[in-house]
Amino acid sequence: MLDETDMTEAPAGAAAATLRSEDGTINPDYVERVAAAISASDVTVLRDLVGTLHEADVGALIEALDPEQRPQLIELMGLDFDFSALTEVDDTVRDEILHELPAETVAEGVRDLDSDDAVRILEDLPKEDQAEILDQLPAPERVTLAQSLIYPNDSAGRRMQTEYIAASPTWTVGHAIDYMRDTADLPERFYELYVVDDDGRLLGAVSLDRLLRTKRPVPLADLMDPERRRVRATDDQEEVARLFERYNLVAAPVVDGADRLVGVITVDDVVDVIAEEAEEDIRALGGVTGDEELSDSVWTIARGRFNWLLVNLATAFLASSVLGLFSGEMQKMVALAVLAPIVASQGGNAATQTMTVAVRALATRELGHANAWRVIMREVLVGLLNGLAFAVITGVAAYAWFKVPDLGIVIGLAMVCNLAAAALGGIMIPLLLERFRADPAVSSGVFVTTITDVVGFFSFLGIATLWFGLK
Repeated sequence: MLDETDMTEAPAGAAAATLRSEDGTINPDYVERVAAAISASDVTVLRDLVGTLHEADVGALIEALDPEQRPQLIELMGLDFDFSALTEVDDTVRDEILHELPAETVAEGVRDLDSDDAVRILEDLPKEDQAEILDQLPAPERVTLAQSLIYPNDSAGRRMQTEYIAASPTWTVGHAIDYMRDTADLPERFYELYVVDDDGRLLGAVSLDRLLRTKRPVPLADLMDPERRRVRATDDQEEVARLFERYNLVAAPVVDGADRLVGVITVDDVVDVIAEEAEEDIRALGGVTGDEELSDSVWTIARGRFNWLLVNLATAFLASSVLGLFSGEMQKMVALAVLAPIVASQGGNAATQTMTVAVRALATRELGHANAWRVIMREVLVGLLNGLAFAVITGVAAYAWFKVPDLGIVIGLAMVCNLAAAALGGIMIPLLLERFRADPAVSSGVFVTTITDVVGFFSFLGIATLWFGLK
């Protein structure tokens, strides 16, 4: 016989199992059932299907529905819809949904959310839409959210939640425990208490495990860690994530310019930041804008990718102009035209390997002024070593193909030159872009490809011209 806990948890597990197939993907049959219930305005069926899902699964379901059915789902679910699910969808999908919903519906939905989730939902809306929604909220929530929205995008102030427990240094352990037991309006999850003075300035922090291991009469002032690592509300979210990673933090207090406690960032927020930053870097390396989403329209995606493709076209003409310098030699020996792209392509791949390592190391601060020259020399030596290896391989292949021994020597020498240049360019260009405060992930690829193409063509055809000209 099931107890009450088993009975309440069983539907959630069943719904989650029905939502996703064995491989973790969304079950199309489940989406069809939800879509049919929306079309029929069957609130009872919708609550059975959706009401017990985790917000991440609700977000996945929303993205699987047709665009016109997404706001309908939210309106039909009413107060049973958890608006935190909108933090789990693409930005484009969220903006489209919010544009269709009445301001009072959105205000009602974000009212009971943690402040960081509420800010995440509102931050991309136009200012006038934000104001209209904020006007529907009670004054305390309105002031808190408005203040968070003032902070820069991608800052700690945007990521923090303003729900935390602040205590006076005169409190004892017993006072703090009784306060937490008797206060209903506490953060949903918290890991430590923050000790502040009468002006709200952060004095230190007390972790829950240390609090519960200490006897009741001990003052918090004797128990707190005054050196607790903190972040500024204006700090970049990537720097905050790096701080969590470096010092194994679970939570960190957020302070303003006067050291007043204004919020807290927890590890679940940092996990989202790490995933977003990594995804943005991966896209940037491919010349894709960081805010491109799978749900974007064809026109939006094409427009976002056009600029870097245009730059790449210009650099391709530059590389091709090198071939024009040696058109006479290529007419004399067709093999040169056949083999030249091999040298350039091999250099491009080698440069991409080095560039990927360099960009990631710069992003994680593992590469800097202190070790730059050592890493540069290492990469150049790697390029030379691989260049020698592939010189032998391509030299033998070129000889076997065209039966011209000198051609094997020429392509081998060119391969060594280009792979060494590729390694050097693959690390120097990201370092130079970082020096001039440009994003290496966004800009490196086009310039590195140009260098390897130009050096590859020039070294191979130049060496061939000199070699066969001296013969």
